[in-house]
Amino acid sequence: VQDGHAMGGLPPLERQWTILRTLSARRYGATVKELAAEFGVGDKTIRRDLSLLQDLGFPVEAAEGSHGRNHWKLDGETGLPDLRFDISEVLALYLGRTLLQPLAGTVVWESAQTALTKIRAHLGEPAVKYLDQLASLIHRTSFRDSCYASKTQLIDALMVAIEDRRVTFITYQSARSTESLTYDVYPYGLVYHRGSLYLVAKSRQHQDEVRTFKVDRLTDVALEQLRFQKPDDFNLRDYLACSLGIFHTDGPPQRVVIRFAPEVARYVEEHHWHDSQQLTRLKDSSLRVEFELSALEEVKSWVLSFGKKAVVEEPEDLRGMIAREIESLAKRYESTATPGRVGSTNE
Repeated sequence: VQDGHAMGGLPPLERQWTILRTLSARRYGATVKELAAEFGVGDKTIRRDLSLLQDLGFPVEAAEGSHGRNHWKLDGETGLPDLRFDISEVLALYLGRTLLQPLAGTVVWESAQTALTKIRAHLGEPAVKYLDQLASLIHRTSFRDSCYASKTQLIDALMVAIEDRRVTFITYQSARSTESLTYDVYPYGLVYHRGSLYLVAKSRQHQDEVRTFKVDRLTDVALEQLRFQKPDDFNLRDYLACSLGIFHTDGPPQRVVIRFAPEVARYVEEHHWHDSQQLTRLKDSSLRVEFELSALEEVKSWVLSFGKKAVVEEPEDLRGMIAREIESLAKRYESTATPGRVGSTNE
């Protein structure tokens, strides 16, 4: 772990984005030397970054401060350059606001609400009423969605930790644990999967392995001043490329083949499950689906959700996992007394 100079390892694009965020948060801005010290790079590098941001149209400007030193600021009044949307784009943004509902209370949600407030003010009351009528024609269910209203400060802290690469202590209780534990982690990113947020982070308590933590189970997040060095080649999309969900397994991907009965074949065809999927309709109307995956635990749960209408053809270890699960389930049913049927009498 390194201190502030570890930020010198930031890729240019990420450094420039962090400079924007830094200037936006500081009312009086920062000098070139201050930014250079914070990011662990030379003055010339910071000047090139600021010049590039200006060329891209961001309202970054220099103003003379105390002792004749220029302070670079982000003009909060001007905001981004004038953006023009046609009515269909405005409609899409307005109607799409419900997709952010699971993040209610977080900085992402609050920023979206600010943007929507500006849209409403610009359109006027009659147009807003019309859009609200259209919005009522589209309903999004909240089945399985996590509620993060009580986690807003934790999520905001995680986002700061991810962006600033700050060493973080999290208090977490896993699904199988009876008590919470504290972990020393390097937060790499957040993943939104099936209505819930997951933190992907290197964990010092897990031999420096990258682990996945469900945000719902976090009770505390504490940021340290120390910063960590994130691998240049780490990418969330690549990390989960061989997974059917949010869990990663080391090792090369393997061929997974599942055969679905005709009754569920169309349902499976209607969905995109994974980038590697290959679907083949067979003569008996069943469907063969092939994947290239390394993490199999979530595949097991997915296949079992189809009951007898899905059969794994390969690999053999996945077939064994499912067979053992079915055997365990069967024994559980056999050992459980059958409840009395509704309407039956005991004499």
